[in-house]
Amino acid sequence: MKLRVCTYNIHKGFSQFNRRMVIHELRDRLRSLDVDLVFLQEVQGLHLGHASRHPNWPEPPQHEFLAEEVWHQTAYGGNAVYDHGHHGNAILSRFPIVSTNNLDVSDHRFERRGLLHCEVQVPGVELPVHCVCAHLGLFAGSRRRQMEALADRMERLAPDGAPLIIAGDFNDWRNRAQDLLVERLSVRDAFDSGRSRPPRSFPSRLPVFRLDRIYVRGFSVRQADVHSGPPWSRISDHAALTAELESAG
Repeated sequence: MKLRVCTYNIHKGFSQFNRRMVIHELRDRLRSLDVDLVFLQEVQGLHLGHASRHPNWPEPPQHEFLAEEVWHQTAYGGNAVYDHGHHGNAILSRFPIVSTNNLDVSDHRFERRGLLHCEVQVPGVELPVHCVCAHLGLFAGSRRRQMEALADRMERLAPDGAPLIIAGDFNDWRNRAQDLLVERLSVRDAFDSGRSRPPRSFPSRLPVFRLDRIYVRGFSVRQADVHSGPPWSRISDHAALTAELESAG
């Protein structure tokens, strides 16, 4: 069974520095990737101000708008909640999502973070695939504690080599996640060509920093790509990452 996945920090549907609302262009670009599972960060679930200022602001939440007619199953975890709305992580799936849970891993009240965990029933894969959409903190100590919380949860809920995909914006330019997650969860970086170095994904115009990741277990990786430069750099300051996977059993 082949499975195509994508992770993308969509910057709440606005271009870099919030110059333009780009949610409609973003939807077209995502569909062009022809992926089965989409892991999204900074998804705007509700924003009353944007809805009033932009005549073409989508009526449904962004994850539902992006998924329409392509990904028939969605899950959303709101992490940052404020008077005029909320935003968080989302997973879009062509296949049934059989369970979903959003774990609050916020390290302090000024930076709200969560881990959206879904089980997805993928045809041809015997066990449900555990999918985690992560957006980790900006500070090293926060990221370490959040990765430990992620590993604790997956060791408990996805033991004995159950198929696992972890993807998202790790903000981990020092590559501390590699040792912790590989050691504890036996995952591999989809872009690992033997040097244990994640792909450069930020800023999207000319990527320098290695912030975004796709980790897998129970799958072989057939191909992995970074989608940067135009037209992607007109949509978000992060590049989109995709990987084509094949079930190991």
